[in-house]
Amino acid sequence: MSNTQFRALFSRTYAEARDKFLNAAAARGLAVDSHVLPLEGKDGETLATDVVLDGPRDAAKLVILISGVHGVEGYCGSAIQTGVLGLGPVSGADTAVLHIHAVNPYGFSHSRRATQENVDLNRNFVDFSASQPVNERYAQIHDLLLPATWPPADDNESTLDQLRRQWGARGFQRAVGLGQYVFADGLHYGGAEPAWSNRTFRRILREYAQRCLRIGSIDIHTGLGPYGHGERIFACLDEGGALARARRWWGDDVTSVNQGTSTSIPMTGPIQYGQFEACPQAEHTNVCLEFGTHPPSLVLPALRAEHWLHRSGGADVAQAASIRQALRDAFYPQADDWQAAIWQQGRDVFLQTVRGLQEAANTTEAG
Repeated sequence: MSNTQFRALFSRTYAEARDKFLNAAAARGLAVDSHVLPLEGKDGETLATDVVLDGPRDAAKLVILISGVHGVEGYCGSAIQTGVLGLGPVSGADTAVLHIHAVNPYGFSHSRRATQENVDLNRNFVDFSASQPVNERYAQIHDLLLPATWPPADDNESTLDQLRRQWGARGFQRAVGLGQYVFADGLHYGGAEPAWSNRTFRRILREYAQRCLRIGSIDIHTGLGPYGHGERIFACLDEGGALARARRWWGDDVTSVNQGTSTSIPMTGPIQYGQFEACPQAEHTNVCLEFGTHPPSLVLPALRAEHWLHRSGGADVAQAASIRQALRDAFYPQADDWQAAIWQQGRDVFLQTVRGLQEAANTTEAG
């Protein structure tokens, strides 16, 4: 694919990204099932999670491509989905691809990582009828992360630095990002009930993914790791057979949050939990494809500032615009080298997933 061609996959707004995805589906003659969120987008546009099934509805092998779990990260996943549609039908019989575009359309449009409920969707797939996970350390830093004024005062930051040294880098990362269910205006809030995007995702899987016997899913994110590198993070409960299978499909460098080999940490309610519950009949092999953007020293302050803006609403117009742009830049670099790397790795992981599903089927059938 030439420079001009891969550039055309990426967009400047949610509305543009959605149009490109819908046009790519139309060019293939594929139907679109749109789940409309009854809120307006940033520019008054329709907000929707759009679903495209490429292949037979009763396929035994299903690739699931997921974009926009964390709204502002959706540009990357949308570009990969649009590009994959342009590759044409998958090879091999009895295989289909389910594109779930913009799981969190509100955050995608409004340049937020969270949903309209201020929920981090990857902390929302928990059992709300039971006691919620407790993150005691987050309570200690909530008001430090989101102080009354922005930028934070020096003493605010020095206190956070002291806690970072006390807890260690990994402990501090867990305190901030594990997920919390107490501070509804805070970072990585898991919610008090299933969010709209959670309910919609489950409804889509019940409609399209309960006939398949094998699933290979790719959940696309940005913001962690080296610039332009797509870390392949194992995203299944089974650390035994499924992890070995994932490494056969995607390479020996597949990482694990539970084994401490990933730049990410375990989360309290990732979206894959919804997939397991909605599709108990299937064998799951899942990867979170996490593309690095900028160092944490830039990404975390951008995330804090945007949440502060949402929490306080007190910034002037210029400061608010600057904060929103900084968040977008933190999760979506505009450079050609970054975008080229994203498309190449996204395409490769998709093709590896198709091959992995088909090889797994052949192995099982031969045995």
